[in-house]
Amino acid sequence: MEISIPTEGPNSSDPSIKPRITVCGDTHGQYYDVLNIFEMNGYPSKNNPYLFNGDFVDRGSFSVETILTYLLFKMSDPECIYLTRGNHETKNMTNIYGFEGEVKAKYDDKIFSLFLEMFGYLPLAATIGDSVFVTHGGLPTEPGVTLDDVRKIKRGCEPPESGLMSDLLWSDPQPFPGKSPSKRGVGYSFGPDIAEAFLKHNNLSLLVRSHEVKDEGYVVEHGGKTITVFSAPNYCDSMGNKGAFIHFEEDLKPKFTQYDCVPHPNIRPMAYAAGMGGLFS
Repeated sequence: MEISIPTEGPNSSDPSIKPRITVCGDTHGQYYDVLNIFEMNGYPSKNNPYLFNGDFVDRGSFSVETILTYLLFKMSDPECIYLTRGNHETKNMTNIYGFEGEVKAKYDDKIFSLFLEMFGYLPLAATIGDSVFVTHGGLPTEPGVTLDDVRKIKRGCEPPESGLMSDLLWSDPQPFPGKSPSKRGVGYSFGPDIAEAFLKHNNLSLLVRSHEVKDEGYVVEHGGKTITVFSAPNYCDSMGNKGAFIHFEEDLKPKFTQYDCVPHPNIRPMAYAAGMGGLFS
């Protein structure tokens, strides 16, 4: 998926706000924090586009409201919001971490099946301005992978345990060179040399990924080549972290905004999760 920076800014009456796209990381069913992002940064529109980088659902108990909000904006204007698939937009993860139970409590089995079908066809990555590569997890550890290889990945299916799709959904950066088996049991950890080689091979300058909670909402590593952004503050009502999002303007230099969590109705995270003491499981 290729995304361009808009030609006009989000507020025609305020020329100081330059044309931009906003990139958000995991939101994990924290619907009221998503509304707070829109309150701070404006609602999605053609001149105020967003890219939400996977893991829209699970953990938080307002995942239905979160994903439906994204989809309704997408239906209203396909250029106002872009969605990439995360490792939680999969059958196994939604079964364990609450989204399946939530959908079936609020709707039914058929609606859940439609969500799974839709998740399977989401893009696995995006480029912004032919310079910034955005994917949920991380990079392939095999050398020579191109953007065309990413485009050719078969969608409409559940991810395999290994291979390019798995790497994009599951992998994490590590501070030292080379690759290591992931602590998650799926994918790999990739070093700064792998990030630099992939970016150089594909004429890119920066990797933006999500997938990991960060105390300050984001972290820059690999000599400035890799950014992790996480947009669910006080993750699971327990982590105490900030959330963050990134603005990319015409110069494609990242500009960060941090924020704290906001109150939500008294339904705890994982309330719909099967086998984990969920209130509604």
